Amino acid sequence: MSDYRLVDCDFYDQLEALATLHQVCSIVYRNALGETIEVYDRIVDVYAANKADFLRLNSGTEIRLDHLIAVNSNPIRFAQT
Repeated sequence: MSDYRLVDCDFYDQLEALATLHQVCSIVYRNALGETIEVYDRIVDVYAANKADFLRLNSGTEIRLDHLIAVNSNPIRFAQT
C-alpha cells in the first residue's frame, strides 16, 4: 500500500454525517487502475484499517479516503502537514 495522505478532519466528519443520515451521495474517486469512477450510493461506514481510513458503500465497495476526488461535489481536503 502506498503512503496514505490523511484527510482533513472536517471532511472526515462530513463523511461520517452522510453515513449517519443514510443519504445517497455522488462519490467520485480513483480506482486501483487510476481511472476516475463516479457512483451514486449510500456511505454505510467510515473506518480505519491498515494505517489508512476507508469508507464502505451500501454496494459493498470500499474506498480508501485519499483516493476520493469529491463527495456531493465537495472536493476532498487533506490535513495540513
